[in-house]
Amino acid sequence: MNKIINKTLIAAAVATTMVAGSAQAEEITVVSWGGAYTKSQVEAYHKPWNGYTGNTVISEDYNGGLAEIKAQVEAGNVTWNLVDVELSDAVRGCDEGILEVMDHSVLPDGANGVPAAEDFLPGALAECAVGNIVWSTVFIHDESKIQGVDGLKDFFDLGKFPGKRGLRKGAKPNLELALMADGVEPADVYEVLSTEAGIDRAFAKLDTIKDSTVWWESGAQPPQLLADGEVVMTTAYNGRVFNAIASEGKPFVINWDGQVWDLDLWVIPKGAPNQEATMDFVKFSTSTKALADQASWIPYGPLRKSSFGLVSSFHSDPSLDMAPHMPTAPANFTRALQNDFEFWADNSDQLNERFNAWLTK
Repeated sequence: MNKIINKTLIAAAVATTMVAGSAQAEEITVVSWGGAYTKSQVEAYHKPWNGYTGNTVISEDYNGGLAEIKAQVEAGNVTWNLVDVELSDAVRGCDEGILEVMDHSVLPDGANGVPAAEDFLPGALAECAVGNIVWSTVFIHDESKIQGVDGLKDFFDLGKFPGKRGLRKGAKPNLELALMADGVEPADVYEVLSTEAGIDRAFAKLDTIKDSTVWWESGAQPPQLLADGEVVMTTAYNGRVFNAIASEGKPFVINWDGQVWDLDLWVIPKGAPNQEATMDFVKFSTSTKALADQASWIPYGPLRKSSFGLVSSFHSDPSLDMAPHMPTAPANFTRALQNDFEFWADNSDQLNERFNAWLTK
């Protein structure tokens, strides 16, 4: 009798082991921009998905662009499963064949039953990408040190506001900001920038503050530069600044004049391993609830319409409504410019080459 029971128990244990072995937990590496932004993704995406599936997300940071993805793909040694990129890089990487094509039909409907293709905002679903947020480049100052900053023109006015400026190291979006500061309306920026005279005009405007500029590369740097007194004004990502204000109590002020807004999207490098688990993470992280949850950690707008009404207060302060701090809030959107992803997909190499040459002059 005992032998029969023991044999039954052993058989059951073997069967259980076989089932468990066939559904072993997987590990994926998700690459993003670090700091408060990655923290919001860890809390809203990584941890819930880990708990739901038993899989593990390894989080890595980078500073954007396609160089590292391209190097992995060309070397045949892809270690990144999923990368958070700007829209122009998603389009360009797809055109260059270094990204996997995404099957949008597998994305879940919105929580209100609306199909994903209708629930996502325009531009959020690209051939090789699925969007997650709207974010913005703004400029900031420390209200305890300077007052009376009006708009983008003051960022370039060293006479009125002496001191160092902080700018992201690269052509985008500095050329756009320079033209708007020089009087070009947002609606006309890319028409002007599509001409040699317009490019010359943008660089001429940047010349006026070049010798007073501190160049930053990672999103965590601008708030720190301002806090340390290394600059009196700096461009920054709106969510990083909000985190410094809301979580750290910094006396920083966001100026939304001439904000350049953009989309970030998930992409899968060509030939990446564990693509089934990766797509499961994409489906989870771009669902209605996950996008709304992420927006409670940092004010980057969700790209699903069904998420809008679910965005509530700041995760650690129920009295702080997140909606007015989104780039797309009406009060912040009066003189806003959407990054032209097609322009940058076509011209980034040429303009970054000119920018790098300009830096060395």
